[in-house]
Amino acid sequence: MIRHIVSSNLLAVAFGLAGPVLAAPALAQPDGASLFAEHCAACHGDTRLGGTGPALIPEALGRIKGEDLSAIIAGGRVATQMPAFAETLTPEDIAALAAYIAEPLAEPPVWTADDIAATREFDAGYVPADAPVFTADPLNITLVVETGDHHVSVLDGDTFDVLDRFPTPFAVHGGPKFSPDGRFVFIMSRDGWVQKYDIWSLHQVGRVRAGLNSRNIAMSHDGKWLAVANYLPRTLTILSTTDLSVARVIDVTGRDGTPSRVSAVYQAPDRKSFVLALKDVPEIWEVATDPDAGPYHDGFVHSHEAGMEESLAAEKGLFARRRIMVGAPIDDFFFGPAYRNLIGTNREGDKGVVVNLDVGREIAELPLPGMPHLGSGISWMRDGRRVMATPHLREGMLSVIDVADWKVIATIPTAGPGFFLRSHENSPYVWADVFFGPNKDKMHVIDKETLQIVKTLDPAPGKTVAHVEFTRDGSHALVSVWEDDGAVIVYDAHTLQEVRRLPMRKPSGKYNVWNKTRFEEGTSH
Repeated sequence: MIRHIVSSNLLAVAFGLAGPVLAAPALAQPDGASLFAEHCAACHGDTRLGGTGPALIPEALGRIKGEDLSAIIAGGRVATQMPAFAETLTPEDIAALAAYIAEPLAEPPVWTADDIAATREFDAGYVPADAPVFTADPLNITLVVETGDHHVSVLDGDTFDVLDRFPTPFAVHGGPKFSPDGRFVFIMSRDGWVQKYDIWSLHQVGRVRAGLNSRNIAMSHDGKWLAVANYLPRTLTILSTTDLSVARVIDVTGRDGTPSRVSAVYQAPDRKSFVLALKDVPEIWEVATDPDAGPYHDGFVHSHEAGMEESLAAEKGLFARRRIMVGAPIDDFFFGPAYRNLIGTNREGDKGVVVNLDVGREIAELPLPGMPHLGSGISWMRDGRRVMATPHLREGMLSVIDVADWKVIATIPTAGPGFFLRSHENSPYVWADVFFGPNKDKMHVIDKETLQIVKTLDPAPGKTVAHVEFTRDGSHALVSVWEDDGAVIVYDAHTLQEVRRLPMRKPSGKYNVWNKTRFEEGTSH
Protein backbone atom coordinates (compact mmCIF):
# COMPACT_ATOMS: atom_id res chain seq x y z
CA MET A 1 0.00 0.00 0.00
CA ILE A 2 2.84 2.43 0.83
CA ARG A 3 4.59 1.54 -2.43
CA HIS A 4 1.36 2.20 -4.38
CA ILE A 5 0.89 5.65 -2.83
CA VAL A 6 4.52 6.61 -3.54
CA SER A 7 4.20 5.51 -7.16
CA SER A 8 1.02 7.53 -7.54
CA ASN A 9 2.72 10.60 -6.17
CA LEU A 10 5.67 10.17 -8.57
CA LEU A 11 3.27 9.89 -11.48
CA ALA A 12 1.58 13.05 -10.37
CA VAL A 13 4.85 14.90 -10.36
CA ALA A 14 5.85 13.43 -13.71
CA PHE A 15 2.66 14.61 -15.40
CA GLY A 16 2.72 18.01 -13.73
CA LEU A 17 -0.31 17.50 -11.51
CA ALA A 18 -0.83 19.98 -8.73
CA GLY A 19 -0.56 17.52 -5.88
CA PRO A 20 -0.55 13.88 -4.91
CA VAL A 21 -3.44 11.65 -6.03
CA LEU A 22 -5.44 10.74 -2.93
CA ALA A 23 -8.10 8.07 -2.43
CA ALA A 24 -11.67 9.34 -2.80
CA PRO A 25 -13.30 10.06 0.60
CA ALA A 26 -15.70 7.40 1.84
CA LEU A 27 -19.32 8.21 1.24
CA ALA A 28 -21.26 9.17 4.36
CA GLN A 29 -23.39 6.35 5.75
CA PRO A 30 -27.15 6.89 5.59
CA ASP A 31 -28.60 8.20 8.84
CA GLY A 32 -31.63 6.18 9.90
CA ALA A 33 -32.97 8.84 12.24
CA SER A 34 -32.89 11.51 9.56
CA LEU A 35 -34.52 9.20 7.04
CA PHE A 36 -37.26 8.37 9.54
CA ALA A 37 -37.93 12.06 10.21
CA GLU A 38 -38.17 12.77 6.48
CA HIS A 39 -40.17 9.79 5.26
CA CYS A 40 -41.92 8.13 8.20
CA ALA A 41 -42.65 10.53 11.05
CA ALA A 42 -45.73 12.07 9.42
CA CYS A 43 -47.58 8.75 9.75
CA HIS A 44 -45.74 6.95 12.56
CA GLY A 45 -45.01 9.91 14.86
CA ASP A 46 -41.81 11.78 15.64
CA THR A 47 -41.23 9.48 18.60
CA ARG A 48 -41.94 6.27 16.61
CA LEU A 49 -44.90 5.62 18.90
CA GLY A 50 -47.49 5.75 16.14
CA GLY A 51 -49.94 8.14 14.55
CA THR A 52 -52.12 7.26 11.61
CA GLY A 53 -49.68 4.39 11.17
CA PRO A 54 -48.61 1.90 13.86
CA ALA A 55 -45.77 2.34 16.32
CA LEU A 56 -42.37 1.43 14.90
CA ILE A 57 -40.58 0.04 17.93
CA PRO A 58 -39.30 -3.49 18.58
CA GLU A 59 -42.13 -4.30 20.98
CA ALA A 60 -44.75 -3.46 18.35
CA LEU A 61 -42.90 -5.02 15.42
CA GLY A 62 -42.78 -8.43 17.09
CA ARG A 63 -41.21 -10.96 14.73
CA ILE A 64 -40.81 -8.47 11.88
CA LYS A 65 -37.14 -7.57 11.70
CA GLY A 66 -34.06 -7.60 9.50
CA GLU A 67 -34.73 -8.51 5.89
CA ASP A 68 -38.49 -8.72 6.44
CA LEU A 69 -38.57 -5.16 7.74
CA SER A 70 -36.46 -3.93 4.82
CA ALA A 71 -38.80 -5.71 2.40
CA ILE A 72 -41.83 -3.93 3.87
CA ILE A 73 -40.11 -0.54 3.61
CA ALA A 74 -39.14 -1.28 0.01
CA GLY A 75 -42.41 -2.81 -1.15
CA GLY A 76 -45.04 -1.32 1.16
CA ARG A 77 -47.95 -3.26 2.62
CA VAL A 78 -50.92 -4.42 0.64
CA ALA A 79 -54.32 -3.06 1.76
CA THR A 80 -52.75 -0.39 3.97
CA GLN A 81 -51.61 3.20 3.45
CA MET A 82 -47.97 2.11 3.74
CA PRO A 83 -46.27 3.12 0.44
CA ALA A 84 -43.33 1.44 -1.25
CA PHE A 85 -39.98 3.25 -0.97
CA ALA A 86 -37.94 1.15 -3.40
CA GLU A 87 -38.08 3.93 -6.01
CA THR A 88 -37.39 6.67 -3.48
CA LEU A 89 -34.64 5.25 -1.26
CA THR A 90 -31.48 3.34 -2.04
CA PRO A 91 -30.95 -0.16 -0.62
CA GLU A 92 -28.47 1.37 1.80
CA ASP A 93 -31.05 3.93 2.92
CA ILE A 94 -33.63 1.20 3.46
CA ALA A 95 -31.17 -0.91 5.46
CA ALA A 96 -30.28 2.08 7.66
CA LEU A 97 -33.95 2.92 8.19
CA ALA A 98 -34.76 -0.69 9.10
CA ALA A 99 -31.89 -0.77 11.58
CA TYR A 100 -33.05 2.46 13.20
CA ILE A 101 -36.63 1.25 13.55
CA ALA A 102 -35.42 -1.99 15.12
CA GLU A 103 -33.50 -0.15 17.86
CA PRO A 104 -35.14 0.13 21.30
CA LEU A 105 -36.19 3.58 22.37
CA ALA A 106 -33.59 5.49 24.38
CA GLU A 107 -36.06 6.23 27.19
CA PRO A 108 -39.10 4.26 28.36
CA PRO A 109 -42.16 6.02 26.93
CA VAL A 110 -44.83 7.63 29.08
CA TRP A 111 -48.52 7.36 28.24
CA THR A 112 -50.69 9.06 30.83
CA ALA A 113 -54.43 9.22 31.35
CA ASP A 114 -54.40 12.60 29.61
CA ASP A 115 -52.51 11.13 26.65
CA ILE A 116 -55.06 8.35 26.39
CA ALA A 117 -58.01 10.73 26.65
CA ALA A 118 -56.59 12.89 23.86
CA THR A 119 -56.82 9.96 21.42
CA ARG A 120 -60.47 9.16 22.09
CA GLU A 121 -62.58 9.50 18.97
CA PHE A 122 -66.13 8.54 18.00
CA ASP A 123 -67.73 7.75 14.67
CA ALA A 124 -69.96 10.65 13.67
CA GLY A 125 -72.15 8.36 11.59
CA TYR A 126 -72.95 5.95 14.41
CA VAL A 127 -76.60 5.70 15.42
CA PRO A 128 -77.46 3.09 18.07
CA ALA A 129 -80.24 0.72 17.07
CA ASP A 130 -83.10 -0.28 19.34
CA ALA A 131 -82.86 -3.84 18.04
CA PRO A 132 -80.52 -5.75 15.72
CA VAL A 133 -80.65 -4.47 12.13
CA PHE A 134 -80.44 -8.08 10.90
CA THR A 135 -82.68 -11.12 11.34
CA ALA A 136 -79.94 -13.52 12.46
CA ASP A 137 -79.68 -14.77 16.05
CA PRO A 138 -77.61 -12.01 17.75
CA LEU A 139 -76.16 -14.55 20.19
CA ASN A 140 -74.97 -16.79 17.36
CA ILE A 141 -72.90 -14.14 15.62
CA THR A 142 -69.27 -15.10 14.99
CA LEU A 143 -66.55 -12.51 14.39
CA VAL A 144 -63.61 -13.45 12.18
CA VAL A 145 -60.41 -11.42 12.56
CA GLU A 146 -58.74 -11.08 9.15
CA THR A 147 -55.15 -10.04 9.73
CA GLY A 148 -54.29 -9.97 6.03
CA ASP A 149 -55.88 -6.58 5.54
CA HIS A 150 -56.89 -5.66 9.12
CA HIS A 151 -60.63 -6.25 9.00
CA VAL A 152 -63.25 -8.20 10.92
CA SER A 153 -66.05 -10.11 9.20
CA VAL A 154 -69.36 -10.52 11.02
CA LEU A 155 -70.89 -13.93 10.28
CA ASP A 156 -74.43 -15.17 10.75
CA GLY A 157 -73.84 -18.34 12.77
CA ASP A 158 -76.71 -20.18 11.10
CA THR A 159 -76.29 -19.32 7.40
CA PHE A 160 -72.60 -18.26 7.56
CA ASP A 161 -73.41 -15.24 5.44
CA VAL A 162 -71.23 -12.15 6.00
CA LEU A 163 -73.38 -9.44 7.58
CA ASP A 164 -70.65 -6.79 7.72
CA ARG A 165 -66.92 -6.38 7.22
CA PHE A 166 -65.27 -3.47 9.01
CA PRO A 167 -61.71 -2.15 9.33
CA THR A 168 -59.80 -2.55 12.59
CA PRO A 169 -56.68 -0.93 14.01
CA PHE A 170 -53.40 -2.32 12.68
CA ALA A 171 -52.36 -5.77 13.99
CA VAL A 172 -55.24 -6.93 16.19
CA HIS A 173 -53.88 -9.00 19.08
CA GLY A 174 -55.61 -11.03 21.77
CA GLY A 175 -59.21 -12.11 21.60
CA PRO A 176 -62.01 -9.55 21.25
CA LYS A 177 -64.22 -9.20 24.32
CA PHE A 178 -68.02 -8.95 24.26
CA SER A 179 -70.29 -7.09 26.63
CA PRO A 180 -72.33 -9.54 28.76
CA ASP A 181 -75.45 -9.00 26.64
CA GLY A 182 -73.45 -9.66 23.46
CA ARG A 183 -74.32 -6.33 21.90
CA PHE A 184 -70.90 -4.65 21.88
CA VAL A 185 -67.46 -6.01 21.13
CA PHE A 186 -64.10 -4.49 22.02
CA ILE A 187 -61.06 -5.19 19.86
CA MET A 188 -57.44 -4.38 20.73
CA SER A 189 -54.33 -3.94 18.58
CA ARG A 190 -50.68 -4.43 19.46
CA ASP A 191 -50.35 -0.65 19.42
CA GLY A 192 -52.84 -0.36 22.26
CA TRP A 193 -55.79 0.91 20.25
CA VAL A 194 -59.13 -0.28 21.60
CA GLN A 195 -62.06 -0.25 19.20
CA LYS A 196 -65.71 -0.45 20.24
CA TYR A 197 -68.17 -1.90 17.72
CA ASP A 198 -71.96 -2.20 17.99
CA ILE A 199 -73.02 -5.60 16.66
CA TRP A 200 -76.72 -4.69 16.67
CA SER A 201 -76.09 -1.62 14.51
CA LEU A 202 -73.22 -3.20 12.53
CA HIS A 203 -71.28 0.01 13.10
CA GLN A 204 -68.13 1.19 14.82
CA VAL A 205 -68.79 3.32 17.89
CA GLY A 206 -65.30 4.70 18.47
CA ARG A 207 -61.76 3.96 19.55
CA VAL A 208 -59.09 5.07 22.02
CA ARG A 209 -55.39 4.33 22.46
CA ALA A 210 -55.06 2.77 25.92
CA GLY A 211 -51.36 1.86 25.66
CA LEU A 212 -48.41 1.92 23.31
CA ASN A 213 -47.76 -1.82 23.14
CA SER A 214 -50.44 -4.05 24.59
CA ARG A 215 -51.01 -7.75 25.19
CA ASN A 216 -54.71 -8.37 25.68
CA ILE A 217 -57.93 -7.05 27.17
CA ALA A 218 -60.47 -8.34 29.69
CA MET A 219 -64.10 -7.45 30.37
CA SER A 220 -65.36 -7.07 33.94
CA HIS A 221 -68.11 -9.37 35.21
CA ASP A 222 -70.73 -6.60 34.94
CA GLY A 223 -69.56 -5.24 31.59
CA LYS A 224 -68.71 -1.82 33.01
CA TRP A 225 -64.92 -1.93 32.77
CA LEU A 226 -62.33 -3.02 30.25
CA ALA A 227 -58.78 -3.78 31.42
CA VAL A 228 -55.88 -3.35 28.97
CA ALA A 229 -52.62 -5.17 29.74
CA ASN A 230 -49.65 -3.12 28.56
CA TYR A 231 -46.03 -3.87 27.80
CA LEU A 232 -45.38 -0.18 27.08
CA PRO A 233 -45.72 1.68 29.25
CA ARG A 234 -45.72 -0.79 32.11
CA THR A 235 -49.28 -0.18 33.18
CA LEU A 236 -52.77 -1.59 33.43
CA THR A 237 -55.30 0.75 31.85
CA ILE A 238 -58.94 0.47 32.91
CA LEU A 239 -61.52 2.02 30.59
CA SER A 240 -65.21 2.67 30.97
CA THR A 241 -66.98 0.52 28.40
CA THR A 242 -69.73 3.12 28.06
CA ASP A 243 -67.67 5.96 26.59
CA LEU A 244 -64.06 4.64 26.46
CA SER A 245 -63.02 7.17 29.09
CA VAL A 246 -60.12 6.40 31.42
CA ALA A 247 -61.20 5.06 34.79
CA ARG A 248 -57.67 4.45 36.05
CA VAL A 249 -54.11 3.91 34.88
CA ILE A 250 -52.24 1.68 37.33
CA ASP A 251 -48.45 1.68 37.29
CA VAL A 252 -47.27 -1.93 37.47
CA THR A 253 -44.30 -2.35 39.78
CA GLY A 254 -43.26 -5.25 41.96
CA ARG A 255 -43.15 -5.08 45.71
CA ASP A 256 -39.42 -4.38 45.41
CA GLY A 257 -40.05 -1.43 43.07
CA THR A 258 -39.18 -3.21 39.80
CA PRO A 259 -41.39 -2.05 36.90
CA SER A 260 -43.07 -4.90 35.04
CA ARG A 261 -44.81 -5.57 31.79
CA VAL A 262 -48.23 -7.21 32.08
CA SER A 263 -48.14 -10.63 30.40
CA ALA A 264 -51.88 -11.22 30.51
CA VAL A 265 -55.10 -10.05 32.16
CA TYR A 266 -58.27 -12.15 32.43
CA GLN A 267 -61.66 -11.74 34.01
CA ALA A 268 -62.50 -13.87 37.06
CA PRO A 269 -66.29 -13.36 37.08
CA ASP A 270 -66.98 -15.46 40.17
CA ARG A 271 -64.51 -13.32 42.10
CA LYS A 272 -65.60 -10.03 40.50
CA SER A 273 -62.00 -9.19 39.70
CA PHE A 274 -59.31 -9.03 37.06
CA VAL A 275 -56.31 -11.32 37.50
CA LEU A 276 -52.94 -10.30 36.04
CA ALA A 277 -49.74 -12.18 35.27
CA LEU A 278 -46.61 -10.00 35.44
CA LYS A 279 -43.75 -10.58 33.03
CA ASP A 280 -40.84 -9.19 35.01
CA VAL A 281 -41.59 -9.83 38.69
CA PRO A 282 -42.72 -12.98 40.54
CA GLU A 283 -46.18 -11.70 41.41
CA ILE A 284 -49.79 -12.23 40.42
CA TRP A 285 -52.15 -9.31 40.88
CA GLU A 286 -55.87 -9.37 41.55
CA VAL A 287 -57.76 -6.13 40.91
CA ALA A 288 -61.31 -5.71 42.18
CA THR A 289 -64.08 -4.85 39.70
CA ASP A 290 -66.68 -4.46 42.45
CA PRO A 291 -66.14 -2.28 45.54
CA ASP A 292 -67.89 -4.80 47.81
CA ALA A 293 -66.47 -8.05 46.46
CA GLY A 294 -62.87 -7.34 45.64
CA PRO A 295 -59.70 -8.97 46.90
CA TYR A 296 -60.21 -7.59 50.43
CA HIS A 297 -63.73 -8.67 51.27
CA ASP A 298 -64.20 -11.00 54.24
CA GLY A 299 -64.46 -14.14 52.11
CA PHE A 300 -60.76 -13.99 51.21
CA VAL A 301 -58.17 -15.70 53.38
CA HIS A 302 -54.73 -14.11 53.45
CA SER A 303 -51.66 -16.30 53.76
CA HIS A 304 -49.00 -15.59 56.37
CA GLU A 305 -46.59 -18.13 54.92
CA ALA A 306 -43.33 -17.40 53.11
CA GLY A 307 -43.70 -13.64 53.34
CA MET A 308 -46.91 -13.62 51.33
CA GLU A 309 -49.04 -11.65 53.79
CA GLU A 310 -51.02 -8.82 52.23
CA SER A 311 -52.25 -6.26 54.72
CA LEU A 312 -55.99 -5.78 54.96
CA ALA A 313 -55.22 -2.11 55.48
CA ALA A 314 -54.10 -1.84 51.85
CA GLU A 315 -56.26 -0.47 49.04
CA LYS A 316 -59.96 -1.17 49.28
CA GLY A 317 -62.93 -0.62 47.04
CA LEU A 318 -63.16 -0.49 43.27
CA PHE A 319 -59.85 -1.40 41.54
CA ALA A 320 -58.26 -2.42 44.84
CA ARG A 321 -55.08 -4.38 44.19
CA ARG A 322 -53.89 -7.55 45.87
CA ARG A 323 -50.43 -9.05 45.34
CA ILE A 324 -49.74 -12.79 45.42
CA MET A 325 -46.06 -13.70 45.50
CA VAL A 326 -44.96 -16.69 43.40
CA GLY A 327 -41.66 -18.46 42.84
CA ALA A 328 -41.05 -17.09 39.32
CA PRO A 329 -42.79 -14.73 36.89
CA ILE A 330 -45.78 -16.27 35.08
CA ASP A 331 -46.38 -15.62 31.41
CA ASP A 332 -49.85 -17.07 31.03
CA PHE A 333 -52.40 -19.02 33.02
CA PHE A 334 -55.65 -20.98 33.04
CA PHE A 335 -58.39 -20.86 35.69
CA GLY A 336 -59.70 -23.92 37.50
CA PRO A 337 -63.38 -24.39 38.52
CA ALA A 338 -65.02 -21.48 40.34
CA TYR A 339 -61.88 -19.41 39.78
CA ARG A 340 -60.36 -20.54 43.08
CA ASN A 341 -57.13 -21.79 41.47
CA LEU A 342 -55.07 -20.94 38.46
CA ILE A 343 -52.33 -22.89 36.75
CA GLY A 344 -49.53 -20.81 35.28
CA THR A 345 -46.22 -21.26 33.53
CA ASN A 346 -43.08 -19.36 32.73
CA ARG A 347 -42.17 -19.60 29.05
CA GLU A 348 -38.60 -20.53 29.95
CA GLY A 349 -39.58 -23.16 32.51
CA ASP A 350 -40.57 -26.83 32.31
CA LYS A 351 -43.32 -26.95 34.90
CA GLY A 352 -46.71 -25.54 35.78
CA VAL A 353 -47.51 -24.04 39.16
CA VAL A 354 -50.95 -24.01 40.73
CA VAL A 355 -51.83 -20.91 42.73
CA ASN A 356 -54.80 -20.86 45.08
CA LEU A 357 -56.27 -17.38 44.82
CA ASP A 358 -58.15 -17.67 48.11
CA VAL A 359 -55.12 -18.35 50.29
CA GLY A 360 -52.75 -16.46 48.01
CA ARG A 361 -49.95 -19.00 47.49
CA GLU A 362 -48.71 -21.86 45.33
CA ILE A 363 -50.25 -25.19 46.30
CA ALA A 364 -48.89 -27.57 43.66
CA GLU A 365 -46.63 -27.94 40.68
CA LEU A 366 -46.60 -30.37 37.78
CA PRO A 367 -44.30 -31.17 34.86
CA LEU A 368 -45.21 -29.28 31.69
CA PRO A 369 -42.18 -29.20 29.35
CA GLY A 370 -42.22 -27.79 25.84
CA MET A 371 -43.66 -24.34 26.61
CA PRO A 372 -47.35 -25.01 27.29
CA HIS A 373 -49.76 -22.46 25.85
CA LEU A 374 -52.13 -22.25 28.79
CA GLY A 375 -53.97 -19.26 27.36
CA SER A 376 -55.45 -21.69 24.82
CA GLY A 377 -56.31 -24.32 27.40
CA ILE A 378 -59.83 -25.74 27.57
CA SER A 379 -61.67 -27.97 30.03
CA TRP A 380 -64.43 -30.59 29.96
CA MET A 381 -65.99 -33.35 32.06
CA ARG A 382 -64.51 -36.83 31.58
CA ASP A 383 -65.63 -39.85 33.61
CA GLY A 384 -67.27 -37.54 36.13
CA ARG A 385 -64.10 -35.48 36.68
CA ARG A 386 -63.13 -32.16 35.20
CA VAL A 387 -59.98 -32.15 33.13
CA MET A 388 -58.17 -29.50 31.15
CA ALA A 389 -55.83 -29.75 28.20
CA THR A 390 -53.13 -27.48 26.86
CA PRO A 391 -51.02 -27.53 23.69
CA HIS A 392 -47.24 -27.08 23.75
CA LEU A 393 -45.46 -24.55 21.57
CA ARG A 394 -42.19 -26.50 21.34
CA GLU A 395 -43.31 -30.12 21.38
CA GLY A 396 -45.84 -32.12 19.41
CA MET A 397 -48.05 -33.05 22.32
CA LEU A 398 -51.04 -32.09 24.41
CA SER A 399 -51.06 -32.41 28.19
CA VAL A 400 -54.30 -33.49 29.87
CA ILE A 401 -54.60 -32.51 33.55
CA ASP A 402 -57.04 -33.51 36.28
CA VAL A 403 -57.94 -30.20 37.92
CA ALA A 404 -59.07 -31.79 41.18
CA ASP A 405 -55.60 -32.98 42.14
CA TRP A 406 -53.59 -31.17 39.44
CA LYS A 407 -51.98 -34.29 38.02
CA VAL A 408 -51.05 -34.88 34.38
CA ILE A 409 -53.19 -37.88 33.49
CA ALA A 410 -52.24 -38.21 29.81
CA THR A 411 -50.09 -36.81 27.04
CA ILE A 412 -51.41 -37.00 23.50
CA PRO A 413 -48.76 -37.08 20.74
CA THR A 414 -49.54 -34.78 17.81
CA ALA A 415 -48.02 -34.19 14.37
CA GLY A 416 -46.21 -31.12 15.68
CA PRO A 417 -46.43 -28.24 18.16
CA GLY A 418 -49.85 -26.62 18.26
CA PHE A 419 -51.24 -23.26 19.26
CA PHE A 420 -54.99 -23.58 19.81
CA LEU A 421 -57.49 -26.05 21.24
CA ARG A 422 -61.28 -25.81 20.99
CA SER A 423 -64.33 -27.87 21.86
CA HIS A 424 -67.99 -27.42 22.85
CA GLU A 425 -70.26 -28.86 25.50
CA ASN A 426 -72.32 -30.52 22.76
CA SER A 427 -69.33 -31.98 20.92
CA PRO A 428 -67.61 -35.28 21.73
CA TYR A 429 -64.37 -33.95 20.27
CA VAL A 430 -61.45 -31.64 20.94
CA TRP A 431 -59.99 -29.96 17.86
CA ALA A 432 -56.23 -29.29 17.94
CA ASP A 433 -54.18 -27.55 15.27
CA VAL A 434 -50.53 -28.25 14.38
CA PHE A 435 -49.51 -24.64 13.94
CA PHE A 436 -45.72 -25.05 13.82
CA GLY A 437 -43.56 -27.23 11.64
CA PRO A 438 -44.01 -29.18 8.41
CA ASN A 439 -47.47 -30.50 9.32
CA LYS A 440 -49.02 -27.07 9.80
CA ASP A 441 -51.76 -28.03 7.32
CA LYS A 442 -53.18 -30.70 9.65
CA MET A 443 -55.99 -30.52 12.19
CA HIS A 444 -56.47 -33.29 14.77
CA VAL A 445 -59.89 -34.30 16.05
CA ILE A 446 -59.60 -36.02 19.45
CA ASP A 447 -62.18 -38.05 21.37
CA LYS A 448 -62.83 -36.43 24.77
CA GLU A 449 -63.28 -39.76 26.55
CA THR A 450 -60.62 -42.01 25.01
CA LEU A 451 -58.17 -39.13 24.37
CA GLN A 452 -57.37 -40.75 21.03
CA ILE A 453 -57.07 -38.94 17.70
CA VAL A 454 -60.08 -40.14 15.71
CA LYS A 455 -59.35 -38.20 12.54
CA THR A 456 -56.70 -35.90 11.12
CA LEU A 457 -58.10 -33.38 8.66
CA ASP A 458 -56.04 -31.98 5.77
CA PRO A 459 -58.28 -29.16 4.50
CA ALA A 460 -55.66 -27.03 2.68
CA PRO A 461 -52.51 -29.03 1.84
CA GLY A 462 -49.33 -27.00 2.31
CA LYS A 463 -51.07 -24.10 4.04
CA THR A 464 -51.33 -23.19 7.72
CA VAL A 465 -54.58 -24.43 9.24
CA ALA A 466 -55.40 -23.19 12.73
CA HIS A 467 -57.92 -22.07 15.33
CA VAL A 468 -61.39 -23.53 15.62
CA GLU A 469 -64.60 -21.94 16.83
CA PHE A 470 -68.00 -23.57 17.25
CA THR A 471 -71.43 -22.20 16.57
CA ARG A 472 -73.73 -21.51 19.50
CA ASP A 473 -75.18 -25.04 19.56
CA GLY A 474 -71.94 -26.80 18.72
CA SER A 475 -73.29 -28.20 15.46
CA HIS A 476 -70.62 -26.65 13.27
CA ALA A 477 -66.90 -25.97 13.64
CA LEU A 478 -65.16 -23.12 11.83
CA VAL A 479 -61.49 -23.60 10.87
CA SER A 480 -59.07 -20.95 9.56
CA VAL A 481 -56.78 -21.35 6.59
CA TRP A 482 -54.27 -18.87 7.99
CA GLU A 483 -52.99 -17.45 4.68
CA ASP A 484 -53.44 -14.16 2.85
CA ASP A 485 -55.50 -16.00 0.25
CA GLY A 486 -57.08 -18.05 2.99
CA ALA A 487 -60.55 -19.10 4.02
CA VAL A 488 -62.82 -20.05 6.87
CA ILE A 489 -63.92 -23.65 6.39
CA VAL A 490 -67.21 -24.69 7.98
CA TYR A 491 -67.42 -28.32 9.11
CA ASP A 492 -70.31 -30.38 10.35
CA ALA A 493 -69.01 -30.94 13.87
CA HIS A 494 -70.50 -34.46 14.09
CA THR A 495 -69.78 -35.95 10.67
CA LEU A 496 -66.53 -33.94 10.25
CA GLN A 497 -67.50 -33.15 6.66
CA GLU A 498 -66.87 -29.77 5.05
CA VAL A 499 -70.09 -27.88 4.31
CA ARG A 500 -68.88 -24.45 3.19
CA ARG A 501 -65.69 -22.51 2.46
CA LEU A 502 -65.62 -18.71 2.84
CA PRO A 503 -62.68 -16.83 1.22
CA MET A 504 -60.91 -14.60 3.76
CA ARG A 505 -57.72 -12.52 4.04
CA LYS A 506 -55.52 -14.43 6.49
CA PRO A 507 -58.27 -15.22 8.98
CA SER A 508 -56.90 -15.85 12.45
CA GLY A 509 -59.20 -15.99 15.49
CA LYS A 510 -62.94 -16.55 15.37
CA TYR A 511 -65.21 -15.64 18.27
CA ASN A 512 -68.82 -16.67 18.81
CA VAL A 513 -70.94 -14.36 20.97
CA TRP A 514 -72.70 -17.15 22.88
CA ASN A 515 -69.56 -19.17 23.57
CA LYS A 516 -67.62 -16.16 24.79
CA THR A 517 -70.29 -14.50 26.91
CA ARG A 518 -71.51 -17.77 28.46
CA PHE A 519 -67.98 -19.09 29.06
CA GLU A 520 -68.73 -22.24 27.10
CA GLU A 521 -66.47 -24.95 28.50
CA GLY A 522 -64.81 -25.71 25.18
CA THR A 523 -63.45 -22.20 24.73
CA SER A 524 -60.69 -20.24 26.44
CA HIS A 525 -60.67 -16.81 28.01
